[in-house]
Amino acid sequence: MSATVPAMMTTGEAVVESLRTHGIDTLYALPGVHNDALFDAAQRAGEAFRVLHPRHEQTSAYMALGAALVTGRAQAFAAVPGPGMLNTAGALLTAYGMGAPVLALAGQIPSFAIDRGFGHLHELPDQLGLLRHMTKYAARIRAPHEAPGLVAEAIAAATSGRTRPVALECGIDTWAERGVVAPHGPTPIAPPPIDADAVRRAAAILARAQRPLIVVGGGVLDAGAALRAVAEKLEAPVSSFRRGRGALPTSHRLAVSFTEGHRLWQDADAVLAVGTRLYWQQANWGVDAGLPIVRIDADPEEPGRFRPPAVGLVGDAAALLAALADELPAAPRPSRSAELAALRTWFAERIGRLGPQMGFLGAIRAALPEDGIFVEDVTQLGFAARLAWPVDGPRLYLSPGYQDTLGWGYGTALGAQAALPGRAVVAVCGDGGFMYQAAELATAVRHNLPVVAVVFEDGAFGNVRRIQQQQYGNRLIASDLANPDFVRFAESFGLRAWRAKTPAALEAALRDALAARAPALIHVPVGEMPSPWDMILLPRVRGSTDGARPALP
Repeated sequence: MSATVPAMMTTGEAVVESLRTHGIDTLYALPGVHNDALFDAAQRAGEAFRVLHPRHEQTSAYMALGAALVTGRAQAFAAVPGPGMLNTAGALLTAYGMGAPVLALAGQIPSFAIDRGFGHLHELPDQLGLLRHMTKYAARIRAPHEAPGLVAEAIAAATSGRTRPVALECGIDTWAERGVVAPHGPTPIAPPPIDADAVRRAAAILARAQRPLIVVGGGVLDAGAALRAVAEKLEAPVSSFRRGRGALPTSHRLAVSFTEGHRLWQDADAVLAVGTRLYWQQANWGVDAGLPIVRIDADPEEPGRFRPPAVGLVGDAAALLAALADELPAAPRPSRSAELAALRTWFAERIGRLGPQMGFLGAIRAALPEDGIFVEDVTQLGFAARLAWPVDGPRLYLSPGYQDTLGWGYGTALGAQAALPGRAVVAVCGDGGFMYQAAELATAVRHNLPVVAVVFEDGAFGNVRRIQQQQYGNRLIASDLANPDFVRFAESFGLRAWRAKTPAALEAALRDALAARAPALIHVPVGEMPSPWDMILLPRVRGSTDGARPALP
């Protein structure tokens, strides 16, 4: 095959070649008859293209998601149609919520029978329509010559503007069909224009403020330098929660936690929100006429979703923040160091009430290298980490965003490790969430992915049990768990495994596991942990709220 001149090839070959042209050299996928010709094309591409196969379709999509999150680049997975594609839906929906550029390659039944109800193997009515509900772009490849252009169009959609997953589906017969295929390189993505007048108006609002606050989300991860410049010019604290952590290192003097951000929100006289839905703040903390909000977002629909902002800037966060920094006065502003030091003292006392979680998190932080990747599943340790885990840079802390998808963690960590093989990756899971993908220990061994799974076992879906205890008179149902011996379970797959009952033992075990550079598991038996929710589900502190409030755990 040639990447520069038209050539006779199958659709499968055309897709593989097109993925390589776009810098994608890995496909996370399970084989199946509907995609045989795609897999054959991948095999014949040789070492230039690899297929990593997990033990369940859901994990193929989670691995692509993890790889996309840590690299910021498009990643691909494939699944057979119907039940195979549906098995990946949770991960695809999570990618949609997180704005991850994941490409789903969905098999299909024979092209002549699509949506005709004949009862073909794995037939799913209107599969393409279903995919369109979970992606930014979805299309069907109908012939070999269409493949390069559609791959380019899909990846351009996934990586431009508000990044999100995309999908291409292809019939079993079409994958194997041969035809003359012309190459198609990546589609150039023009940066959106900057509204200079809007930037000036935004700068004027922020420059007038005496107590500005910056709130950031996942859309700021590639704009760290410009974010820092704006924050330091404004002397504005920067609050992050799940997705934006590390864009400004949490060690920076202006970085504050989500809970500290709530305290600052009540007295803020201007807010700059960058790459965030600003949902918690507007829907729960409250807004009023005395709080002008400047929004920066890649999605033109986002700034006004709850209420019209004082100024909405649509485009690339790094470019807009740089333009804003240039417009802000150069004169130094009064330092807020004393105020923030007092705030941190208050928060340290409050977060210190989560003694067990903080002890174990401290042990993991001590053992994990500064550039190590921390993946939190939906678990008690994860909830605390969202508030207090130190993050020195972007894409080092992976949290599942507003979907909060239980069980996403281990497969996502495997994908992160596959994409960045030289980095240390730790997945922190509860016993409930870990068992969603526990069989993927086999995948870690098969592909030598040295992820360390730290499994905290309390014998329950802990958050569910807490809700039943506190809100339903301790009437417990369907929250208790029967678990394997996690150490023996891991060893049966060929992993090294430890049991650690204290933070000190966990730190020692984790250091040993990371030094071995091999798949590993650490089992941490724990009791019921103190609730973090009073530091997350925070009350209204000003004005009114817009939008529905979440249910209280």
